[in-house]
Amino acid sequence: MASDNIFSGLKVVDLASFIAGPSAAVIMSDFGADVIKVEPPSGELWRHAHNLPPQPVAEDPYPWHLANRNKRGIALDLKSPGAHQVLEKLVKWADVLIVNTPHPARARLKLEYEDVVQWNPRLIYADITGFGEKGPDADLPGFDITSYWARSGLLSMTRDAGAPPTWPVAGSGDNATAVGLYSAIVTALYRRERTGEGAHVTTSLLAEGVWSASVSIQAALCEAKFFGLHDRKHPANAAMNVYRTKDDTWFVLLITPDKVAAVAKAIGRTDLLTDPRFSDPAKLTANMAELSTILDEIFSAESMDHWYKIFNGVHVTFGAVRGPEEVINDPQLRANDIIVPLAGAGGKLTSTISSPLQVYGVAKVPAKRAPNIGEHNEEVLRQLGFSATEIDGLRASGTIPKIKEHAA
Repeated sequence: MASDNIFSGLKVVDLASFIAGPSAAVIMSDFGADVIKVEPPSGELWRHAHNLPPQPVAEDPYPWHLANRNKRGIALDLKSPGAHQVLEKLVKWADVLIVNTPHPARARLKLEYEDVVQWNPRLIYADITGFGEKGPDADLPGFDITSYWARSGLLSMTRDAGAPPTWPVAGSGDNATAVGLYSAIVTALYRRERTGEGAHVTTSLLAEGVWSASVSIQAALCEAKFFGLHDRKHPANAAMNVYRTKDDTWFVLLITPDKVAAVAKAIGRTDLLTDPRFSDPAKLTANMAELSTILDEIFSAESMDHWYKIFNGVHVTFGAVRGPEEVINDPQLRANDIIVPLAGAGGKLTSTISSPLQVYGVAKVPAKRAPNIGEHNEEVLRQLGFSATEIDGLRASGTIPKIKEHAA
């Protein structure tokens, strides 16, 4: 790892599973942190997500590499009697410990903040839950679809009128939450630089979901009048709608009031500006469905390339709706290091998604594959001060796998 990177020398133990916690660790690893991933001897379930529909099925374990690249990996049975001596040395070594084990199980494993802070008072203990630390549902298991999407209200709003709630993109709430958890960690690290004190920081999928939905949730807090779910045939505002082009491409269009005249001119329909159905605000509201139908006819007459040039020429906000197979060929992604090379994963997995933060003048650590199960057990345990005899004892007791390395 680059010796001059932002988090060079920062030591992170990732005890979390699935996406949000591990992805927060990935952001730190991108900027040079030494991250040790701890998983059960059988491996974390997320290793197999590439074969678990509705995730896209592939030969390569792409979700695992995405959430665990650049890390060293050890396999440890936390339920084993010998696990605590390993855990203690890991905590003493670490600057940051990331945990998402449900609190009842965390208490049984003696993994709560109060259990481990005695080993390292400077530790940043980063805790992520589904529904928060308190309240009647604090101990409920939570995934992003239940905590971030459903409970926050987001899932009720991300659909068209008349349609049932849909199934959101896997990991979308988790990855948003990962940025929040990362922010909490670096906030605590900044505080530690000033005071020397460690901290217990937390966020939840629910809190992050409500934050993402906060414009609407804040509106509800002041009893605002809601317009109901979006209906593209009867929109609240035809200038903020979804339309389809001649070549069957859907696009999102947002025409702000200062751009209305310019757009009308660019599409060759200045007559709409003086049409009595639309020239008066009250009539415009009453005839919004008619205006939407007219715009449908206009936009369906030409290709997306045509409208790209038109909209770009008047600097109006628009965006073609792209599928994943199209997104990966978008030149903006590689030009801005959103997609970067991934070394060592094998198969067809030669690129990955970088974390969404950039610091000018600082190059991120080149992305390399995620670890195999227990790949760095020997290396890490020796670094923590265990002798060869002690490591053999940990294997014999089942605390770590009996073979030195598992395949991915």
